Amino acid sequence: MDSQSVETATMVSKEVGYDSGKKIKGRKRHILIDTLGLLIIVVITAANVSEQAGAKQVLFKLNQVRVGVARRRHRMGRLIRIWVDGGYRGISFTHWVMDVYRWLWSVVTRSEEQKGFVVLPKR
Repeated sequence: MDSQSVETATMVSKEVGYDSGKKIKGRKRHILIDTLGLLIIVVITAANVSEQAGAKQVLFKLNQVRVGVARRRHRMGRLIRIWVDGGYRGISFTHWVMDVYRWLWSVVTRSEEQKGFVVLPKR
């Protein structure tokens, strides 16, 4: 799971916010993909929505999809672990995900001695 802030057109005023970390006024895409890189679910919010709040919306929608197709076999039935970046860290949030949805929430961060872009495992 990850998120990306993108600028919007000047005429758009609905669901627009300012992401102070990226210095972008616009919207934020919160996405969940599988290990092959295939898109599972997308939620669009204002850019000022935090990653954890966006993750809650993604997980809620994902759970709705799982419950809605419970009678049929669905690929979400095998979902066990979700890898995320450092923006989603926090013990209380990790416990909330595990308690509410029963999925393992693994934060993958880069080591402090690495500088610049680094390919991280599982992300």
